[in-house]
Amino acid sequence: MLVLLGDSGVGKSCIVLRFVRGQFDATSKVTVGASFLSQTIALQDSTTVKFEIWDTAGQERYSALAPLYYRGAGVAVIVYDITSPESFKKAQYWVKELQKHGSPDIVMALVGNKADLHEKREVPTEDGMELAEKNGMFFIETSAKTADNINQLFEEIGKRLPRPAPSS
Repeated sequence: MLVLLGDSGVGKSCIVLRFVRGQFDATSKVTVGASFLSQTIALQDSTTVKFEIWDTAGQERYSALAPLYYRGAGVAVIVYDITSPESFKKAQYWVKELQKHGSPDIVMALVGNKADLHEKREVPTEDGMELAEKNGMFFIETSAKTADNINQLFEEIGKRLPRPAPSS
């Protein structure tokens, strides 16, 4: 199970829709509570990964619900908007929350979304890289709008998932 966490408006739902349906909707509505989608991908080593994705609401009033989703998650994708220092602060909060309450072997990814808005960037790439490195996460910048790095994000997560031991 994979959970997306991050501030409201950073593009969590857009990332999921781009990955699952190959679509981008600039008028996408605010997620209420959480929404659930699934998608299967084949990795280069021919293993298949089925992602069961919980896209959580970013607004403060829903943050108490987030633990319901991340407690059982094998993967957490923490998303911030590269044009919003506030959303980067919130990403740091989610990293701490997961370290305190998430599963000890959870795979964590830090995603700087809206990379297509590079002329409005306010969070340097280095800050994202540093936060990820300090916390044993992998880091990638994406654009749900242009589909840039969206599939790479999920492929990278797939590669990092624990593999079942081969049966002898």
